[in-house]
Amino acid sequence: MHVLVMYHSRTGNTESLARQVAEGVQTVAGVECVLKPVSEIELGDLFEASGIIAGSPSYYGTMASEMKEIFDRIHNDRPRMVDKVGAAFATSGHPTGGRETTMLSILEAMLVCGMLVCSDPSEAGGHFGVGSVGMPGEREAKWAAMLGARVAGFVARLGEA
Repeated sequence: MHVLVMYHSRTGNTESLARQVAEGVQTVAGVECVLKPVSEIELGDLFEASGIIAGSPSYYGTMASEMKEIFDRIHNDRPRMVDKVGAAFATSGHPTGGRETTMLSILEAMLVCGMLVCSDPSEAGGHFGVGSVGMPGEREAKWAAMLGARVAGFVARLGEA
């Protein structure tokens, strides 16, 4: 079982948050983590993963086109995505820069694929996922790791069923 943490990052902020998410995934016994930028994602990466955590900068309040293109590519193969665990994270350059709507756009795509989506843990806010304005600080890094561990925990429990 493994969780795919995929991200798009132009400035390094989303990549930094992705690395923290991946660290959280790796804390769960029996679940491996694959960390990749969307530019390196192949369809098999998505189909082989038990869980997918997707991160994007906020562009006009939605996911980057590079992330959207990944979801567009699996349109005809959506049945292969059913019941995978999914979650989202996002970054922006401004406090009102659309991180929550960006996460919702990712979660909506996951829901259309039949995935089981989860929020960040209540200790991290309990909303749509983890977000950061600019480069993630210690607090956001902690929350990102918690999100990764939460998704990996669900993957582990579903794998035992």
